[in-house]
Amino acid sequence: MVDLPQLPEDPSKLAREPLREQIRQVLVEGLLSGRWKPGERIVERRVATELKVSQAPVREALRELETLRLIETVPNKGARVRAFGVQDMAEIYPVRAGLELVAAQLAAGTLATDPAPLEREVEALQCATARGDVAEQIRHSVEFHREVVRAADNSVLMHTWESLGVEVWTALSVRWLDMELHAKAVDHAQIAEAFRNRDPEVGQMLSDHVLNYVEAAMRSTEKAQ
Repeated sequence: MVDLPQLPEDPSKLAREPLREQIRQVLVEGLLSGRWKPGERIVERRVATELKVSQAPVREALRELETLRLIETVPNKGARVRAFGVQDMAEIYPVRAGLELVAAQLAAGTLATDPAPLEREVEALQCATARGDVAEQIRHSVEFHREVVRAADNSVLMHTWESLGVEVWTALSVRWLDMELHAKAVDHAQIAEAFRNRDPEVGQMLSDHVLNYVEAAMRSTEKAQ
């Protein structure tokens, strides 16, 4: 076991947002920073004690992470961190690519008329890239894709996309696999322009863009071997 990472100075601040979400963020940051290694236990009671909350929201947060396949529950031993690898991405990212292909097709008219939401994220991503701020690159990269899904105006599609935990897996792809962030500002700028120009291939562009994450991860893994 290790100390809980990134605890707020005042745990009462957790009450300002849903406890489950705040606790999940703390746990995810622990995974990203390497505080909890693959195979290591995350003790529900200890997390609850350190955050000064009941065990119920901690249990809910752990269940969400289990749904995202970041942890697994072992009978009589509790939750532990799963080993993560390219194979996980190889299963998740084609699903995400398919969803975003559909989203692009549904959102094409809306984003051609008003591409401003995408352009805002492109600008923010360019600034983050210039600063070398990886965390902000991840955040705005994911938000760009979320804007496409949101513009599709399909609640089932949005719910399914969100359930993949795109932020978490993008961050893990970059940090755990030591992979350079593939989704650079220029890629998003080209996709935004394709929407603006009503390019009929924009859906395929977006899908291929997502799948390139897997290819980049495989290249990174091959170099490390």
